[in-house]
Amino acid sequence: MMPASNTADARRQRGATLVEALVALLVLSIGLLGVAALQMEALRSNHGAHLRSQATVLAQDIADRMRANRTAALAGAYDIALGANPAGAALSDLDLTTWKDTLADILPAGDGAVALAGNVATITVQWTDRLGTDTFTTETEL
Repeated sequence: MMPASNTADARRQRGATLVEALVALLVLSIGLLGVAALQMEALRSNHGAHLRSQATVLAQDIADRMRANRTAALAGAYDIALGANPAGAALSDLDLTTWKDTLADILPAGDGAVALAGNVATITVQWTDRLGTDTFTTETEL
């Protein structure tokens, strides 16, 4: 037979293990929610980096096309503004049409511009991401 004081202590402890387990489960759940939020932010940042790398590749694409048709490029045949569409059947117009179509296909609301000053081309690629409009600009010598 148990003394009276031990019996009272046992009654007070009844269910304590269940409460401890529930508190541990709550703490674990909050931690897992934090990990999930961190993973989502990492995915968003990774997508932004992917778009920027695509913009870099596409800027180099038009620079290579301009170098391949250097005479026309130096004459200003590749100059185009954001939002403008090339018209014509010259090689430079076909290059710009292909480039602008690729920008629109790969980047969300993708567009591009080319400006020539002497033999230095300034290439601008613009797109929209979750934070708004983003722009990549590079200069290259032809």
